[in-house]
Amino acid sequence: MTTRADRSRTGRLALARGAAAVCALGLAGCSPGAQVRSADTRADTAGRPSPTVTHQPAPKVLEKLSGAHINVADGRTVGVGMPISVTFDHPVPAAERARTERQLQVTAAGVEGSWSWVQDRNLGDGGRVDFRPRGYWQPGTKVTVRAGAGITRHFTVGRSLVATVDVRTHTMKVVKDRATRTVPITAGAPGMDTWNGTMVVSDKAARVFMDGRTVGYGDAYADYYYYAVHLTASGTYLHQNPKANTYAGRQNVTHGCVGLATDGTAKRFYDEVIPGDVVKVVGSKDTVAPGNGYGDWNVDWDDWRAGSALT
Repeated sequence: MTTRADRSRTGRLALARGAAAVCALGLAGCSPGAQVRSADTRADTAGRPSPTVTHQPAPKVLEKLSGAHINVADGRTVGVGMPISVTFDHPVPAAERARTERQLQVTAAGVEGSWSWVQDRNLGDGGRVDFRPRGYWQPGTKVTVRAGAGITRHFTVGRSLVATVDVRTHTMKVVKDRATRTVPITAGAPGMDTWNGTMVVSDKAARVFMDGRTVGYGDAYADYYYYAVHLTASGTYLHQNPKANTYAGRQNVTHGCVGLATDGTAKRFYDEVIPGDVVKVVGSKDTVAPGNGYGDWNVDWDDWRAGSALT
C-alpha cells in the first residue's frame, strides 16, 4: 500500500554544475537514516531553513567532512543502480560546495561518472550530493569511497537485476543477468498512480506496518504488509498484496504501490532483490524526483554532470 495524498511537485532536483570523472572521482550523497513513511505521499519538497537573520550564525563549514554520512555500508554488495549518496549534518552553502566535493573521492576502475547536488525530499538545500556512473554500474565493479580523512567505504557491485513495471499491461518484466521472466502486478488506481520513472531499491523488510492515517487516507488501511521492497522516501513499495490475487494482470487497484500475489510471487522477488537493484515504472504519470529516494537515473547525463560545483 502506498499513497498519493501529498501531490506537491515543487521539490524537484536542486542541481549545481558538474563534470565527468574517470577512475578516481570526488564524491558525496544520501543519508542511510532518512525517514521513510509507510505510504507514498507524493511530496518532493523538503523543508527549507528559515531566512538568515543578523543574529544567526552562518552554516558550519565542513572542512574535514566530520558531518558527512555515506549511504553504502562497508563491505556491502549492491545492485547496478545504486548511487553513492552523501548527506551532511549541516547544509553546505553554495560557496563551499566545490571545496566539499574536492574532499570526496570515488575510485572505480574504468568508470565514467559524476556527482550532482540533489534536493533531498527530507533535507534542506545543500544537504545531499550524489555520485553515479553515466550508465548502470557493471557487475563485479569494486568501488572505494572516501569522505575527507576520516570515512572510507568499500563495496562491490553484484549481479544485474532490472525490473520493469508496465502499469498499462499490469505486468513486471524481471531481467536478472540474462534470465527474463514476466509476472502479473497491480499498480496504483486512477488518481493514486504509481510514480513513473526509474527507482532504486533502498532496503527491504519482511513486513512493514502501513497506516493510511499518516498520509491522509483515513482508515483506508492500517495493517502489516509482507515482502516489502522499498523504492522511494515518500513510501512507495513493491510488496505482497492480497488484492493482487484477484487483480494482478487485470486492473490497477492499489494506493500507489506495486502489488504482487500471495502465491509465492511476492516472496520470490523479495528473496532475490538487493539494495541497488533497479525498478522502472512505465506508462504512468509524474516522474519520481531525484531526491525522493534514489531517483538519480531520471536525470539525463548532461544535466547530471551540470549538477557538480566543480564545473
